[in-house]
Amino acid sequence: MDAATSRTIRIGTAHIGLVGLDTAINEAAARNLSQAEAMDFLYRAIREKNYIPSGMVEKYRIALFNEYTKHLNNDKINDEGLVLRIFGPGCVSCNGLQNLAIEVLAEMNIAADIEQIHDPDEIGRAGVLQTPALMINGQLKSSGLLPTRALLEQWIREVSG
Repeated sequence: MDAATSRTIRIGTAHIGLVGLDTAINEAAARNLSQAEAMDFLYRAIREKNYIPSGMVEKYRIALFNEYTKHLNNDKINDEGLVLRIFGPGCVSCNGLQNLAIEVLAEMNIAADIEQIHDPDEIGRAGVLQTPALMINGQLKSSGLLPTRALLEQWIREVSG
């Protein structure tokens, strides 16, 4: 049972760790709930084990339902669009990776969220062992080295269709 495990999801502009999310999603899927029922069920289940600020209730409900929908569709959709996360302490290599990503996206005329993650705990939770590291839409693409421009373009083409 994964009730004690935490998974990070995007809620608004923040990445929030939630305890018991996978358990709640699996249980909702097993019950074959309607959209409204699933949204209510997930919110109640997550609220029991996590603090949810009163002003963020609707954003949480939407984010939880999006995670549920991704689960049902085997993660084939991404409502957030293209998200690049760069992990590292803010070193020259990490900044170089961010600059390269911005250049490649501009050349390809593709919009994306680019986030730099400096917090060692969050880097570890993402499974990153070496920096700089690049994650595209939740998939770790490189770790410990700077990818080439051609490789970065290929990865972006793969996820942007």
